[in-house]
Amino acid sequence: MKIYHDLLNDVLQNGTPVSDRTGVGTLSVFGRQVRHDLATGFPLLTTKKLHTRSIIVELLWFLQGSSNVNSLKAQGVSIWNEWAAENGDLGPVYGAQWRFWKCSDGSHIDQLKKLMDGLKNRPHSRRHLFHAWNVEFLPDELKSPQQNVMEGKMALPPCHLLYQFYVQNNRLSCMLYLRSNDLFLGHGYNLASVSFLTHMIAQQLHLIPGEVILSIGDLHLYQNHIEQARLQLSRETRFLPRLCFKRCPPSLFDYQLDDFIIDGYDPHPHIPAPIAI
Repeated sequence: MKIYHDLLNDVLQNGTPVSDRTGVGTLSVFGRQVRHDLATGFPLLTTKKLHTRSIIVELLWFLQGSSNVNSLKAQGVSIWNEWAAENGDLGPVYGAQWRFWKCSDGSHIDQLKKLMDGLKNRPHSRRHLFHAWNVEFLPDELKSPQQNVMEGKMALPPCHLLYQFYVQNNRLSCMLYLRSNDLFLGHGYNLASVSFLTHMIAQQLHLIPGEVILSIGDLHLYQNHIEQARLQLSRETRFLPRLCFKRCPPSLFDYQLDDFIIDGYDPHPHIPAPIAI
């Protein structure tokens, strides 16, 4: 995808060196946007192989309202392990906020059920959104993820924090706001995940997948990813794959890994890079 390579070049050429929480340091730019029309193909990066199974399993985990890594580990997915407490708990991260937003009276709000109801019954409303930025449970940046979890907070604050959906001409589009985006390791996952979700919701509502739009605050390359980024830029982009589903499940919350068929994904080899913790 040329637009991803443009982002890599942008950060390498215009990024400002910034110290960060992890101590690794980044090259950072602020305020970028990515648009992709899903009719042109499914946006998996082709200049390095992405582990699509992990992306789908993580999304299904979010949709179940889960916030413990043990169920991910059981499926061979380790992307959250470094931030979890000893018992696997991450505190009330993403899925917990999506499905079980706590109210002052002790009840919970299922934001995704409300979203689906609104899209079905009031498709042209301007209120089709859900988010994970629950200020009460944001972690203390001066404490470790595990210590925050022990105190009932999130292990990490949400990066992909607000999703808004829009229906026009029988097409469903989604805009995602990310406060922070790790360009080399995180961006491809985030773009693919929101695209999977948009396809799933469109299927449930008998709509056509439209655009996915990522609006990004702090877009950065970690200093120990720069050579990997240059290697990726040296590779030619390839044709995008297509996404199909084996079936239409009864609801958004009934999808399984085997329901996803990715046809024609032929990427360059994976490029390993360390995670900044």
